[in-house]
Amino acid sequence: MYTLLNIDNIECQYRGVNVVRNLSFDVTRGSIVGLLGPSGCGKTTVLRAIAGFEPVIQGKIRLREKTVSSPGYTLAPEKRKLGMVFQDYALFPHLNITDNICFGLRKTSAQQKQQTAEQLLELVGMAGMGKRYPHELSGGQQQRIALARALAPEPEIILMDEPFSNLDIELRERLSAEVRDILKQRGITGIIVTHDQHEAFAIADTIGVMEHGRILQWDTPYNLYHEPCDRFVADFIGQGSFLRATVLSPTSLETELGILNSEHTLLWPKGSQVDVLMRPDDIVPDPNGAIPAVVSHKAFKGAEILYTLQLPTGGMLLSLFPSHHNHEIGEKVWVDIKADHVVAFPTN
Repeated sequence: MYTLLNIDNIECQYRGVNVVRNLSFDVTRGSIVGLLGPSGCGKTTVLRAIAGFEPVIQGKIRLREKTVSSPGYTLAPEKRKLGMVFQDYALFPHLNITDNICFGLRKTSAQQKQQTAEQLLELVGMAGMGKRYPHELSGGQQQRIALARALAPEPEIILMDEPFSNLDIELRERLSAEVRDILKQRGITGIIVTHDQHEAFAIADTIGVMEHGRILQWDTPYNLYHEPCDRFVADFIGQGSFLRATVLSPTSLETELGILNSEHTLLWPKGSQVDVLMRPDDIVPDPNGAIPAVVSHKAFKGAEILYTLQLPTGGMLLSLFPSHHNHEIGEKVWVDIKADHVVAFPTN
């Protein structure tokens, strides 16, 4: 597929300190990618560099096969033909919704602007609301208008900086899915920066997990969850616990819960001590299971209950039970392992 954006070994600074280091990735036309990581990892700086708001001190950014950023050269943001959706919506309070959407349209007749606004309002589910003002809208509605405004100039790429972080969880999840559908429907490439993995998973095809200005893993949401390449990624993505294990062979490990077989060749010699990642969905309730455990904590999640279970040896596991399995703290339960992906890391 055609590479629309190429980030080639860039470095960026903030107040004289390198906050992005040797970072590279490609974005193909029509894809949606996410930069995911904790606050201060450099993800917003990368987005600002792509937009042209921040210079690079090393490497290149190429857009449509043309260099737009390199040391000493930064093409102006307005010449990059990108759309931007901000965390705080950035709508003009003195303009109505139609005028907000059309604000960036130049050399366009009033009739064309009106048609564009009406089409985009319908697209984002707000048809007929063009005469309202931002203060008359909810947060979710304002974010839809911010997206419509970014779409109005028909950019090839939409950049989104923590776009849903001011919204409640339910609305955030719904809007993430709706924005994904809109971008896919129009064939627009998207880049989202977020610290929320659920948001990233809902909208992005591919995600780069960042720490200290670097991408640790660039992969699909499925692989990030089931096959993290790094202990930081394993801790940051999803929930889980670690079990101490001994390497028996290139494809098997012995834990206190029994022997686990790996579909991937293990990198450590026989007898090595490693930590095995166990996700909550790897530990399943089974009245006839071979593993006894005691409930030490529970978190009701609607259709499921997340239990923290203490093993006879004192080790702790997380397990998801259907919500009708309502066990009390201190109650003994039986579980089994159903781990399709065995992921291990060197012991700390």
